Parts: sequence; C-alpha cells; structure tokens
Amino acid sequence: MLTDAQVQSYHDDGYVLVEDAVTGGELDELRRLTYQMIDRSREIRQSDAVFDLDEGHSKDNPRLTRIKLPHVHMPEFFEVLRSKKMRGVLEKLLGPSVRLQTSKLNTKAPGGGAAVEWHQDWAFYPHTNDDVLAIGLMLEDVHEGNGPLLVIPGTHKGPVLSHFVNGVFAGAIDPSDPLFERDKIVTLTGKAGSISVHHCRTLHGSAPNMSDRARLMCFYEMCAADAWPLAGAGGGFVGLNQQQVYDTVKSRMIFGEQTMRPRLKDVPVLLPLPPAPDASSIFKTQQSAGAVSAFAAQKPAADRVA
Repeated sequence: MLTDAQVQSYHDDGYVLVEDAVTGGELDELRRLTYQMIDRSREIRQSDAVFDLDEGHSKDNPRLTRIKLPHVHMPEFFEVLRSKKMRGVLEKLLGPSVRLQTSKLNTKAPGGGAAVEWHQDWAFYPHTNDDVLAIGLMLEDVHEGNGPLLVIPGTHKGPVLSHFVNGVFAGAIDPSDPLFERDKIVTLTGKAGSISVHHCRTLHGSAPNMSDRARLMCFYEMCAADAWPLAGAGGGFVGLNQQQVYDTVKSRMIFGEQTMRPRLKDVPVLLPLPPAPDASSIFKTQQSAGAVSAFAAQKPAADRVA
C-alpha cells in the first residue's frame, strides 16, 4: 500500500498522505453510519459520552465537533482498519503487531465548526516508545476551505513544546512560541477515502470550517503493540485492575499479538498534569485551560466552541 518513497517521507517529515485507502461500498457504509449518528444527535441537548456538541446545535440544525469512540458505537469503523489497504499502511509504519488506542470522528460543522489549536499528540499520551501515530480517514472531500489538517514537517524530530497555561495542561502550544514556524505549514487535503498519517510528535492543528460543507474525518490513534501508555497520560488505563488492563489491550489489537514486554526508548516525556478544569475532549481541554488561539483571525476565541 505504501511505496518506499512514502515510508521514507513519513520518517523524514512526520506525515504522509495516502489516496484511495478506503473506497467503494466500504466508504459508502461508513458515511451512511456517520450521517445516521449526526441525525441521532438532534435529540441531544448537551455533550455526553457519545456526542460533543458544537455552538448552535439544535434539533433543526445538528452541529457537532465530534462523535466519540466511533469504533465502539459503529464497529465497522474498527473493522476497516483490518482491510488489506489499511493493514498495509500500518504494517509498513508500525510493524507486525498494532493496537488501537482510541478513535474520534471530528465532524467540524459548516459555517464556523470549531478549530483544533496547534498541538502534538505526544503531549497528551506519552508512551514507553514513540512508535505511535494517528490516521485521519476523510469521509468526505477535504479542501482548504473546510478546515483541513495542517502540519509542520520535521517537528516529530524536535522537542515537545509546552502545552501548558499557568501551570495547567492546556492541550495546545502558545502560538508565540519561537519554535512554532508558521512559514513551514503544510495543508493536507484530499478526496473522500484518502487518509492522512502523522507521527505522534508532529505539530498539527486545523482552522475553523468556514465553508458550507461539513469536514468529516475519523481519527484513529494507534501504536506498536510494545508501546505502552504511561500512568497519568491519556489512555493510561487509570482505574482499571490488572485483568481489565489485559482485557482492554487484547480487545484493541487490530492485528498481530499483544506483547507484555514494553519496549523502552529514550524519548522526551512530560506528563499532561495537572489537567485542565474540563479534560473531557481536546476542545474542552483547550478552552477550559485558556489556550491561546492561533486561529483568532478566522474566528474570535470567544466564539470558539468547547
């Protein structure tokens, strides 16, 4: 599925774009399920364990920032990771045994759907090694006007920037940080069925969706099976006993075998603690901790959704 040049590009730049990763009836079914869930949200009045509501959400105008854990609520979103094409990508980049950490379907409603401020995923969930990445599956076409993913090449090889505001984890960098190099930003657009893949330490974000079309992308956070989340980090199995941890990691295996021997690597680590007042999603983390917006010109921070 990936050429040698694409694999090298991922390692050099920290991201790669792959076209036609999901096609035909498989893509149609994922879209159908997504719109079915959006329709269900019409009856929801506040964010819950399934839906994260955007500003202005109503029964007549359903607006979401996110459908949480789509692989749980719609198992087809888990099974697609085992398709020949998707497995080919994952094996090339993570090896023969790969585990899903979590998923989220960011719907980014038209007419101002919420931005995601600049951050590195690694700041949220450091592991014993950094063979960790995120895949963004485009369920509809993604273009420059509807809030595409933005990345800065090569940042996966540099430091983990501060994601704190007044000593609290805010889930976003300060856009005035001198290491935030705006002139190097790359925009990742593509047709429905394409995927973006970015390393967990690659600096990325996305602007508000100011178009008249939703930007539907399902993001999967995945790791090599010998990468284990650190206690205190997102996905760190807090509150689970040993049997529950074992059952959880086994259930999240996409393919291969789950090893009980973590691979330790010398990687930069700072735990995301203390947490934001509301850490229930990245949107609420960034807002409740007072993250400074890098997209204020597109939409005032006061108007951005939790």
